Amino acid sequence: MSDSTTQPSATDRLLMAGAGLAAKTWPLAARVFPEGPDIDENRSLWAAQTPDYQAGKPLKGTVQCDLAIIGGGFTGTSTAYHFSRRYPEKRVVLLEAKALANGASGRNGGMMLNWVTGVTDDSPEMTQRIYQTTSAGIRMIKAIIERHQLPVSYRTDGTLTFYTDPKRAEDAHRECEAHNAIGIPSQFIDSATLERQLKARGVYGAVLDPESGQINGAQLVRGLRPVLVEQGVEIYEHTPVLKIREGKTITLTTPEGEVQAKAIVLGTNGYTTRLGYFRDALFPLHSHVFATAPLSAEQLEAIGWHQYAGYSDDYDRISYSTLTKEGHIVFGGGSNQSYAYLFNNRTAYPGTPDSAAASFRKIEQTMEGYLPGSSKLPIAHRWTGTLGITLRRNNLMGVRGEHRNVFYAIGYCGHGVTLANVAGAVLTDMYSGDDEQWRGLPFHHATYAPIPPEPFRWFGYQMFTRLTGKSPRV
Repeated sequence: MSDSTTQPSATDRLLMAGAGLAAKTWPLAARVFPEGPDIDENRSLWAAQTPDYQAGKPLKGTVQCDLAIIGGGFTGTSTAYHFSRRYPEKRVVLLEAKALANGASGRNGGMMLNWVTGVTDDSPEMTQRIYQTTSAGIRMIKAIIERHQLPVSYRTDGTLTFYTDPKRAEDAHRECEAHNAIGIPSQFIDSATLERQLKARGVYGAVLDPESGQINGAQLVRGLRPVLVEQGVEIYEHTPVLKIREGKTITLTTPEGEVQAKAIVLGTNGYTTRLGYFRDALFPLHSHVFATAPLSAEQLEAIGWHQYAGYSDDYDRISYSTLTKEGHIVFGGGSNQSYAYLFNNRTAYPGTPDSAAASFRKIEQTMEGYLPGSSKLPIAHRWTGTLGITLRRNNLMGVRGEHRNVFYAIGYCGHGVTLANVAGAVLTDMYSGDDEQWRGLPFHHATYAPIPPEPFRWFGYQMFTRLTGKSPRV
């Protein structure tokens, strides 16, 4: 597959990603104030803020295309965006089993972060390269939103990492200085200064990443639909792929149709094993999250949240929280109960939020530990999202198959908001044979540690989490 011509560098390409074809202007959506009944649905705050979205029609009949993308989340829509701009003459089909942003892209904690998980090379050169890649990715997301005037709520006034131990705080301070020496703008904030900015209890210091932030992923993905359609992408929702038959031409079977494609993209992350791929590489981890109703300035003042888009902590069972521009606090993590693995890689967590009531109570207690008084805040949404986790917590992007026409980007391990949007540029470059700029990065054709089959997988997860008191750090 080589229709390639000389292209800009990967970083430049990310920053230029919105240039090219004209796009329609779409007005900003009105602010949404969710009501109590939303709690009885497994509906995220992000989805609730796209109240007018109607899923498109399913595929009926047979279509032929150059590229078929499976999955309508960050990976699928970003690939459709970059690919259709690079190759406007090629036919692109995107298939989504339910509605766009139904998966983790619309059910995450909202943190738009730098860095890549599962990295073993901590040299200054790789550290700098990874930060430059993800930082350019965040700027690319912002550029696309602004260029197409998408109705997306986001903020990039920085996120904090809390250090809950004096020694770890000292080590983080030294690491900040090392980052500054190679041009990374990390800032160490001591506990006294932090007390004035965000009154978090039990924190000895924090590291600020000033270029990170928070975003509504459902608004981004769903806002891109008319842009993609204008660029010629055919989008079919409520169209699960039931079977894949590989070959020089790949055949995808759906309930009412069939797609014959020269190449496909697996943009299915935690759901990928259901298609028969990466069964020994991925397991779906269910993450419980809640959000408050929009808070007044007085309520935010009472708990002491004065600035920054969000924070996470330094525990293995990581806590994380964001504050939206509309005043919602989103919180997740903090205990083993915050996450769940279901036997045999089941990808749907049944009955949320009622079935996870104990988990949500525990998460709310964790937030109260950091932000005294937060237990009095009104909760408007509780939901569960399905993450794709690898054993080494490393992301995988590459191409496979006898004909080298099965592209994939999966296993984001909690950093998918930024990385899955970068993935669209990476996979487009791989298709064109022009992926030099990505080679050597920890996700590019990365290997993985195999996960044992069931029942050992389930028993292993349960034993590890219960005996060690740790959850996978995502």
